[in-house]
Amino acid sequence: MHFVDAKGILTSSGGYPGFNVYRGCSHGCIYCDSRSECYGFTHPFEDIEVKRNAPELLERALRSRRKRCMIGTGSMSDPYLPCEEQLGLTRRCLEVIRKYGFGAAVLTKSDRILRDIDLLEAIGRESRCVVQMTLTTADEALCRIVEPGVCTTARRVEVLAEMQRRGIPTVVWLSPILPYLNDTEENITALLDACVRTGVRGVVCFGMGLTLRRGDREYYYAALDRHFPGLKERYIRRYGEAYELPSPQSERLGALFHETCETHGILHTPEDCFRYLAEFPDRYEQMSVFDV
Repeated sequence: MHFVDAKGILTSSGGYPGFNVYRGCSHGCIYCDSRSECYGFTHPFEDIEVKRNAPELLERALRSRRKRCMIGTGSMSDPYLPCEEQLGLTRRCLEVIRKYGFGAAVLTKSDRILRDIDLLEAIGRESRCVVQMTLTTADEALCRIVEPGVCTTARRVEVLAEMQRRGIPTVVWLSPILPYLNDTEENITALLDACVRTGVRGVVCFGMGLTLRRGDREYYYAALDRHFPGLKERYIRRYGEAYELPSPQSERLGALFHETCETHGILHTPEDCFRYLAEFPDRYEQMSVFDV
């Protein structure tokens, strides 16, 4: 872990501004796209870069905005890495979001988010808050291999259930679906059953497969060699150097996904999910000069 003073904090992504307190990750997910060379990391990925002035930068940015909206976090690096327990920078940023009456859209794989559930509940009560959780496999043994540094899927489902109990809406990212590993009807059904059971409002899925870029691909294939001997060669034969790697079962699994979501009234296209995430109550949109 190392500290930097960032020059800016907000970027535009998914139809609303977002920020990342941390750069890099210690979760060790074998498929992580953020490892890709295109993101220009100049330090080891596991050496977390901490933007120590993130709360101050966020306050400066939100204070000057004339229109309130959703503010996202977690798109490139999980806001609830282990170091957040001691640093508390994500919580301080959420406090800034609440102070200025903005909404929060938080994406994580970690149950550490429960530490801040009181604050998330308050933001939801005063403006709007949506919690997003990534689910990939219902097989707990497989989960510990492909996502070794984060809580298990079962624990994440417990987090979704607690958010539902507190009245905080949730969206699940069903991603990635790894060919020959979690691309089974049994797995997709189990994950969707959990979404239905916990009252998830939407499921983001870009298709039954994964994407690989330079940097990400090498890391993924090295993990396949360690844990699933021979599988890398199967990937290479089928996909070569392709960016998109659809599951051989993608058509059948995609139909199952859309049918299940339709049946239970769950948003299931990326466009609908992103529209839902960006929604902000009209009564909070326009700031008064007397508000802050």
